[in-house]
Amino acid sequence: MSNQELGKKIEAVLDQNEVCSFATVDNGKPRVRYMALFHEGLTIYLATNRKTDKVDELKDNPNVHILVGFDGKPSKEILQIEAQATVSSNDSLREKVWRDDLKEWFDGPHDPNYVILEIKPIQIEYIQGYDDPQIWQA
Repeated sequence: MSNQELGKKIEAVLDQNEVCSFATVDNGKPRVRYMALFHEGLTIYLATNRKTDKVDELKDNPNVHILVGFDGKPSKEILQIEAQATVSSNDSLREKVWRDDLKEWFDGPHDPNYVILEIKPIQIEYIQGYDDPQIWQA
């Protein structure tokens, strides 16, 4: 299967999942938390507060890992995503990612504490059932 065909399968998995496990590195140790998942193509966006530990951790180390495909229900498709993250306060990106359920934490898409983590995959491992993993490369 070509990288492009595999990319389409990966996008379909991203479409089906609203939550992911997001890991950063803090002092050489992993830190994992659940986050709401947004994406456009294979670029992943995570909304967060600029005052969180994860934002500070990304300043020191932009390498992240995302697990998609298990949110309490069994899934036949799992994604292990190795990526790099940047913190963005770009207004058009914040507006694009904004959803009303974020009102619980922010005043709106222009809240100064509302930022987007823009995640660019380097490698994605696509696992379907018991088949051998397939690897997508940037």
